Amino acid sequence: MTVVTRFAPSPTGYLHIGGARTALFCWLYARAKGGKFLLRIEDTDKERSTQAAVDAILDGLNWLGLGGDGEPVLQSTRAGRHAEVAHELVKRGAAYHCPVPAEELQARRDEAEALQKKKAAEGSLSDAEQARMADLLKPFRSPWRDPAKALPEGAPTVVRLRMPDAGELTVSDHVQGTVSRSYADLDELILLRSDGTPTYMLAVVVDDHDMGVTHVIRGDDHFLNTFRQLPIYHGMGWAQPEYSHVPLIHGPDGKKLAKRTNAVAVDVYRDELGYLPEAMRNYLLRLGWSHGDDEIISDAQAIEWFDLDGLNKAPARLDFVKLDSVNKHYMALADDQRVFDLWAARPEAAGLSADETARIRDAIGHLKTRAANIVGLGEQAKFLTNIRPIQLSGKAADQVNAEAKARLAALLPGLEGLTDWSEPVIKDEIARFCSANGIGMGKIGPALRAVLTGGAPAPDIALVLALLGRNEAFARIRDHAQAAA
Repeated sequence: MTVVTRFAPSPTGYLHIGGARTALFCWLYARAKGGKFLLRIEDTDKERSTQAAVDAILDGLNWLGLGGDGEPVLQSTRAGRHAEVAHELVKRGAAYHCPVPAEELQARRDEAEALQKKKAAEGSLSDAEQARMADLLKPFRSPWRDPAKALPEGAPTVVRLRMPDAGELTVSDHVQGTVSRSYADLDELILLRSDGTPTYMLAVVVDDHDMGVTHVIRGDDHFLNTFRQLPIYHGMGWAQPEYSHVPLIHGPDGKKLAKRTNAVAVDVYRDELGYLPEAMRNYLLRLGWSHGDDEIISDAQAIEWFDLDGLNKAPARLDFVKLDSVNKHYMALADDQRVFDLWAARPEAAGLSADETARIRDAIGHLKTRAANIVGLGEQAKFLTNIRPIQLSGKAADQVNAEAKARLAALLPGLEGLTDWSEPVIKDEIARFCSANGIGMGKIGPALRAVLTGGAPAPDIALVLALLGRNEAFARIRDHAQAAA
């Protein structure tokens, strides 16, 4: 059997971080088993589906390196096939035409809600009201599910799935375990609306079958849907896929991810927060799957090791400290030019001069090892921008007192005399100056760092001097150096 997985998002917005993790699990399992990973765009909700959302989802998947094998399938193009299956289910007795109007069903829901509110407000209901509410909350069973009952002439009908009258359905899930539900607790889905258009529940099953999907990996918020959808497989005599319903990702506070308080869109991690796609793959993999205590897992290792048995049953929490740690690892490994290009594409790089940009390009190899992400790299690079004249305040101003200014003036000639402007040579010259003047590094280092960086994050002082270049470094020192009277 060739393993076939699929990722099937609805194009109603951005690519959610939870969806990206699901896509990763599907992609990895297919790669691990030498199978296929397919994409399907579930765009049957025409009012909410947009081409912009389709583009955003595919863009996010491609950035993560999770493109499918072949072109994405648009669910909306398969409506005829979905209707064909619905009518076949009617012929087989697994579905039926139902004339109960939507207004009647809504009235049942409204009545149940009113009774629930009354119970909450008054603390109890009469026996009759309690019985009525229990009846209304049961899964709906239409009187027309009886094949012998004649349909009203000319009444519009939907096609509704017929649940078995007795028994239960058991699902063996790779994450949730073996779970059973009584058929009596499952509602009879509408498969075709009265206008003949298919519903999501029908379309998902038909498309999974026709695409040859063998393993469905999705969020555990769809677990109930599995019980509701399996009777369609049974009604058609189709082999059902294996299921893995993974817990959703929670925020750092343990609560469900919320757009207002959490970064939930993949493009935010890329465009606003500056993470690398290989780091996101590694991090998302560990959000719900584990291989011992391994934290850094390459794509090759992930493909070799990944299996459904490693999926965790407990919800995972976003942890930006861990994400930064993982991303910092990949930042250090990344090609210098690639990292520079990612930084240069950011808005904060747009207004810099050619000299500033050149300094940062030359320093990328050092800066990338100090930053957790591209945004952090920009912070680490601030000391290389044209920040003269550097205004000193607070502790920095206290460090650059008259005595320190005199030492800076005394240090300059030695630095200016260097023919090799490299970190080791600069470091030796500062050490020689300290030895010759009988002082420790603490008497010159803090003041030198203050006048060179203005307090911005920066590496060792000799490297700072080397990365600034002779002219900029000397200019910053001269701005504050003052010979002893």
